[in-house]
Amino acid sequence: MNKSAVKATECTANQTQWGALLLGAALALVGCQEKAAEPAKKVVYTGPTLETSNVTTLFSDSARLQVRLTAPLEQTFENGDLVYPKGVNIVFYAKDGTTVVNNLRGNYGKYTRTENVYVVRGDVRVRNEQKQQGMRSEELYYDRPRARIYTQKFVRVETPTEILTGQGLEANEDFSRYKILKPEGVFTLDQGTAPAGTVTP
Repeated sequence: MNKSAVKATECTANQTQWGALLLGAALALVGCQEKAAEPAKKVVYTGPTLETSNVTTLFSDSARLQVRLTAPLEQTFENGDLVYPKGVNIVFYAKDGTTVVNNLRGNYGKYTRTENVYVVRGDVRVRNEQKQQGMRSEELYYDRPRARIYTQKFVRVETPTEILTGQGLEANEDFSRYKILKPEGVFTLDQGTAPAGTVTP
């Protein structure tokens, strides 16, 4: 009697264990089916749609060259923005379309189509050939429709007679006229003496 009771108890325990296992397996199967039914997440590509090497872009008015942009690599994005990850060089011409009046270059550039503005970053240099004056900064914006360049970063302007430093600058695109927004220092140069770190094109 006792033995039968013991066996019955063992049998009931085994049935309970098997039932738990089957229930767990069923739940796991349902979980797998639910996961399998979930749609795969869509991966959105945000990189460039086109890459062009050794690009040259010309801007002209009445068949006269105004601006020439060159870059070792241009990346075009779906929204119309352009990126120049290996640097960019922008040359501005006089009204005759042949005389170079200003040169702007940097280690990185980007054109934002919605704003129609270029930004150049990294060792940015500007050089007006006619006035022999230049500027250095780490960031500079070029607003082509308004024909002006500007920045809020630290600038160093060099002319044949002095060096000027400050925060922020506004200028016309040929850099013949400029204004330092927050001047910090003016250093007079001796005639005929080139300062250390002279801005070169």
